[in-house]
Amino acid sequence: MEPIKARSILSSYAPKNDWFGVNYNMNLYRGCSHGCIYCDSRSDCYGIEDFDRVRPKENALAILERELASRRKGGVVGMGAMSDPYNPLERKLDLTGGALDLLDRHRFGAALATKSALILRDGDRLASIARHSPVLIKMTVTTADDVLCGKIEPRVSPSSERFAALGELSRAGLFTGILLMPLLPFLEDSRENVAAIVARGKEAGVRYIFAGPGVTLRSNQREWFYRELDRQFPGLSDRYRAHFGDRYACALPGTDRLMAYFREECRRAGILCSMKEIIRAYRDAAPGRQLALF
Repeated sequence: MEPIKARSILSSYAPKNDWFGVNYNMNLYRGCSHGCIYCDSRSDCYGIEDFDRVRPKENALAILERELASRRKGGVVGMGAMSDPYNPLERKLDLTGGALDLLDRHRFGAALATKSALILRDGDRLASIARHSPVLIKMTVTTADDVLCGKIEPRVSPSSERFAALGELSRAGLFTGILLMPLLPFLEDSRENVAAIVARGKEAGVRYIFAGPGVTLRSNQREWFYRELDRQFPGLSDRYRAHFGDRYACALPGTDRLMAYFREECRRAGILCSMKEIIRAYRDAAPGRQLALF
C-alpha cells in the first residue's frame, strides 16, 4: 500500500448541481480495483496512473476535518465519482467510515455511489447523518444476472448482494436507489434486463432508479474495453466498431423506446426515475426522520 500526497480533499462549493444535487465532492482514494470493463475513470484525461491499484490519500481525514470546519456553507458531500469509497482497502483503513463520522460531526449530508455491499458496515453512521441532513445511497447495478455481472464487473459484489444491501438499507429508512448505467449495447440494453432490475429494485424498497443507456468510450479506455470484450465475449468488439466507429457516446437505435419502457416500468412500480424528482425527494425526506439503527 502506497499512500499518495494530497493538498485538499473537498471540492469547491457548488450551489446548484444537476447531478443529484451534490454540493461538494471528494475522493479519499485514487484508482479502483473493481476491474469493470467499461469504467470511464480509466481514461487518460483524468491522469490516473496505474488505475487498477488503489492508493489512499495521505492524512485524508485530517485534511478533510480542517476543510469541513472552514466551510461557511454546509451541504451534501458526494463520494464515489472517481474511486469507489468501499474498495478492499476500506475494510482495514476505514477512511470512508471516518469521513462519514466527520460529516456527521460537522452536520453535512452525504451521497455515496458504490458497487459494494461493504456499505452495510456504515449503516449506523449513515442513519446518524440522516437525522440532520440528506443522505442518498446510489448503488450501481447494470445487470440482474450474477453471471454477466462477474464478466463485466469482475471484482465487485455480485448484483444479488447489491440488491440485498439495498434492501437492508431501505428497511433502515435510508433513501436508496440504483444507478442503472451504463446499459452496455448488445449485453444489457434489453427490456428483459431493465424489467428485472426494476422488479428487484422494488423488492429491495429503492426509492429511485436513474438510467443511462449506452456507454461512453474515450481513446485509451476504448482499447481496454474492446480487449476485455474480446476476452469475455469473442467477436463482440467487431460489432461495436461496426456500429459506433470512434464515437464517444455509444447507444443503439431504439434507445428512446427502451427508455420509454423503463419509465413506464418505474411508474408502475412507484419508483422515481427523473433527476429533478430524485433530488427533491431525497432532500425533502431526510431531516428529522427517525431511523431504525442497525
